[in-house]
Amino acid sequence: MIKSWADIVIRFRWLIILLMPILIAALGYGAQFLTFKTDYRVFFSESNPQLENFEWMQDTYNKEDNVFIVIAPDDGDVFTPDTLAAVEEMTEESWLLPYSIRVDSLSNYQHTIAEDDDLLVANLYESAADLPLDELQRIRQTAINEPLLVHRMISPDGRVTAVNVTFDMPGESLTEVPEITEQVRRLRIKYIEKYPDLKIYLTGMLMMNNSFGESSKHDFETLVPIMFAVVLISMLLLLRTTGPILGSFFVIVMSIVAGMGIAGWLGWYLTGPSALAPTIILTMAVADTIHLMISYIHYLRQGLDKVAAMKESLRVNFQPVFLTSATTIVGFLTMNFSDVPPFHDLGNIVSFGVAFAWFTSVTFLPAFVVCLPIRVKMRQADEGTVFMDHLSEWVIKHKTKLFWSVLVVIAVSTAMIPKNELNDQYVKYFSTNVTFRADTDFVNDNLSGITNVSYSLASKEEGGIANPLFLKDVETFSDWLRKHEKISHVNSVIDIFKRLNKNMHADDPDWYKLPENQELAAQYLLLYEMSLPYGLDLNNQITLDKVSTKLTVTFSNMSSNEVLQMEKDMSKWLTENAQHLTFKAASPSLMFSNIGKRNVRSMLLGTFVALVLISLILAVALRSVKLGFISLLTNMFPAMMAFGLWGLFVGNVGMSLAVVTSMTLGIVVDDTVHFLSKYLRAIREKGFNSYQAVRYSFSHVGVALWVTTLILVAGFTVLYQSDFAINSDMGILTAVTIAIALAVDFLFLPPLLIRFAGDKR
Repeated sequence: MIKSWADIVIRFRWLIILLMPILIAALGYGAQFLTFKTDYRVFFSESNPQLENFEWMQDTYNKEDNVFIVIAPDDGDVFTPDTLAAVEEMTEESWLLPYSIRVDSLSNYQHTIAEDDDLLVANLYESAADLPLDELQRIRQTAINEPLLVHRMISPDGRVTAVNVTFDMPGESLTEVPEITEQVRRLRIKYIEKYPDLKIYLTGMLMMNNSFGESSKHDFETLVPIMFAVVLISMLLLLRTTGPILGSFFVIVMSIVAGMGIAGWLGWYLTGPSALAPTIILTMAVADTIHLMISYIHYLRQGLDKVAAMKESLRVNFQPVFLTSATTIVGFLTMNFSDVPPFHDLGNIVSFGVAFAWFTSVTFLPAFVVCLPIRVKMRQADEGTVFMDHLSEWVIKHKTKLFWSVLVVIAVSTAMIPKNELNDQYVKYFSTNVTFRADTDFVNDNLSGITNVSYSLASKEEGGIANPLFLKDVETFSDWLRKHEKISHVNSVIDIFKRLNKNMHADDPDWYKLPENQELAAQYLLLYEMSLPYGLDLNNQITLDKVSTKLTVTFSNMSSNEVLQMEKDMSKWLTENAQHLTFKAASPSLMFSNIGKRNVRSMLLGTFVALVLISLILAVALRSVKLGFISLLTNMFPAMMAFGLWGLFVGNVGMSLAVVTSMTLGIVVDDTVHFLSKYLRAIREKGFNSYQAVRYSFSHVGVALWVTTLILVAGFTVLYQSDFAINSDMGILTAVTIAIALAVDFLFLPPLLIRFAGDKR
């Protein structure tokens, strides 16, 4: 059958060369429909409970998509006429940003004071440039002593302040976030030029959204060209013949175009992970072409003509190339078990690309290359083959020592796996080279973190937020939170009620406490709300029916595990101590903190499915249950060892690393399948014993395995250069796994085969 395939490909080579580009062009036309999606919500499935809670919270209260503009004067004093004027001007101009619905800052903070029997509500200050010194001091004292401002809009030392802009985007276009970001950045440049003594930093959920998109585009535009260069240079050094290099290049391009084109036709978006698909397809396509081309050149050097050499190369490589492609596709398809949708897209796009890489490698590549002139020197062996012959002799000579020593290394490294800790910090998804990360780190260190959890606290009656029992529960909860060293700010309606009660008692500090009468508290709140200007109402904290209020807890730098533990402690406290309310917690921080663990749980099933399917494929294809089991071991060990090393040297496992095991299971099979296929060919066709078959495998496929591993490792190491940690971590761990796989196949698989899978003559 394989011989017939080779005959057909060579006979109809001109037709294949003509039709294949037409097919690829039709598929690739869909790539024009691909767009980048800049929304952190894409990392969560629609059934994700934390996402459902967050969407409910946003529907109940105002949106939380914001840009947090932080202003740091060089002189370290916010309360100067120039700096306060800059804050005032920036506040006014921020209202003009696209889709902005609310702007909060020191300048428009609604400060309340009592005047006779009246409650006066007004901006904290106006016309800052003309303020006298005593008024500046009044503003300072008010700001740094107001619980709703300090650690939120002003640092306790008065060195840093902020303007917070909230947006309500209609979601009708993918350009909304980039549009807002562009306008905000222009605003930043404008005020830096106007006030050169100010430093301005941009953070917030919308800026993080935009950074996801920008990182994806940056990786797409830089890593793919770098990888192309790495692959071409590698092939030039290793193949040294123009025809096979050119043919391999066309296969790579067609595979990428087909995979991305199908994604476009299906209406998928590009995100941080899925934007890496071209790089991975490129890497996997090379693995197919290298085996075919090295064998082709090998047979030419043995004296065969072009047609005969190509047919023989197809005959001996068709099955292993098919198996490696099939198992790789299985591995990537099991990424659909992930709880992170972008990994579904990555796995599916790469699977399409790998399928076309195989198809074009066994059709277009031989048809194209055999039509090109080629010159090779006639020789029985080259330097690489000689080296592999020496390596095989060394492995056979030390087979027992290698078997046990590698087993010990596997056992020791696997024992390090428990050192890994599931931990995610979404800010640290970006390297410090990314402006968003650098700005956010500054804000975390100098003002307040952006990690938070919001609680919707519901009373049990309409208007119940004014109930003294309800308010007392909220106050006790707020006081308990503020004693925690990791909590930098608590935004609670309690502080408004206390301030209003003080105001309505002639600003007597002794009355800075909760009203004791529900009707009185409700009247205070109504009077206050009626005095608030448009856009600065309390809809972001209180529902219209006055049943619920939102309390937001902002943390200092905290890991995902710490956030989860803190949320667990807070919920436990509310359950045990707040008898007059019900609650629900939500925030992007909770979403990202939970996703790592959810992804690990879902990918355990994916890994199991991959193991079963790959084992069945290999057992059937190799016609040996024993060899199928042996191949399974050699394919499992590399990932186990890699995670052990990760636990020893790094320790933190995020959402991306959960997919590495399933993904690499398919990839590392490449080495094992090619080695075993040559081993079985030597035994079944040539009648060799185990020792001779091992030598034959090293001699006939060792160089190709070394070359493909080098290119695979180089490809995934390129991903390590990404500024997006989800991609870089996945890239480096996959590269380490593939490198270990080659070592296992060269140093452990041969002794294993000699010991358990053949005669020992």
